[in-house]
Amino acid sequence: MTTRQRVAILTGGGDVPGLNAVIKSVVYRATAAGYDVLGIRRGWEGLTHVQPTGMDTVDEYLRPLDRDNTRTIDRTGGTILHTSRTNPRKMRAAAMPPWMAEADRARYETGDGLYDITPVVLDHLEALGVGVLVAIGGDDTLSYSQTLADAGMPLMAIPKTMDNDVQGTEYCIGFSTAITRAKEAINRQRTTLGSHERIGVFRIFGRDAGFSALYTAYVTSARCVIPEAPYDLDALGAILADDHRRNPSHYAFVITAEGAIWQGARMADVGEADAFGHRHKVNIGESLAIELKARTGIETLASELTYDLRSGEPDSLDAMVATTFANVAMDLVEDGVTGRMVAIQDGKYAHAPLPDPAHGARKVDVPVMYNAERFRPRYDGKLGDPMLLVGLD
Repeated sequence: MTTRQRVAILTGGGDVPGLNAVIKSVVYRATAAGYDVLGIRRGWEGLTHVQPTGMDTVDEYLRPLDRDNTRTIDRTGGTILHTSRTNPRKMRAAAMPPWMAEADRARYETGDGLYDITPVVLDHLEALGVGVLVAIGGDDTLSYSQTLADAGMPLMAIPKTMDNDVQGTEYCIGFSTAITRAKEAINRQRTTLGSHERIGVFRIFGRDAGFSALYTAYVTSARCVIPEAPYDLDALGAILADDHRRNPSHYAFVITAEGAIWQGARMADVGEADAFGHRHKVNIGESLAIELKARTGIETLASELTYDLRSGEPDSLDAMVATTFANVAMDLVEDGVTGRMVAIQDGKYAHAPLPDPAHGARKVDVPVMYNAERFRPRYDGKLGDPMLLVGLD
């Protein structure tokens, strides 16, 4: 694998079910091959803030991993290594390691009050004796992986996000569990919508891509709106009012991705930008519910389908993919292949280049997957498609 006998693993960005299954599987494979495994806590922050003194250093950002302390972690959600949204290339002064002197900080300043401390990260990896780094994350986390790979650090990337929008792969860990949980929540809330004869608006994650909203609609026979297709609000209101009239229980509902907006709308982001430049979206669910009530005269109810979908243990598909992604990553490492991302392409396990942030998020292919006039997923034309998945562009 490498002359250095250590594999390190970290998780970055938002947590999703299945992360612990990846961690456990990497540990089992690496230790069986005679390597030790070091967990890096709090994502990339762990490699910027740690103060290593040698191979056996003890620090709040480090957690040695073995078969004993990871034996049962795959049965729970979240990540035992914890996470953050740290971007070592663009760190603000307030986020810099507190132990770093002002004089030392100056050499990493890039302008606009930002610092690129990638050299510090590389020094820490060297001091910790890391031969291969396994990074688990979405577009933001994995975009920094390319920086390290370009600097010569052997690493493997594993994609996770309930948005399922990482370039180069048809599937990301966390997606199936999110859809399963969203379906369960919506089916429970149908009774409340029917009891009060309301139009429901369910908000789901999806800043840049509508896969989560689209596939939740697919399995609940629902209407949905997605970021890739700005829509006519009056047309949506008319269809939902008709659904409400035709339904014996007199209710209707629509699923909206957080980044979906209607034509002519101006939805400003709010709050302070994170380390990757993202700000929170205004609550599109509440805004849409207000607009639909004004247009239809029917009472509306906005409901959040967000953080609950990424909490708790993974469903069986996510557990299976997480375990397999980890083992494919270790297969590649043992074959001397690094600087790649484990992926699914054409329904098969594969590996792909690390995501290029310049390409942005993977998007829904609207003409093929979405009926924009009826605000529904397309159910036709699936012959030859991978099961449960969609092909890459």
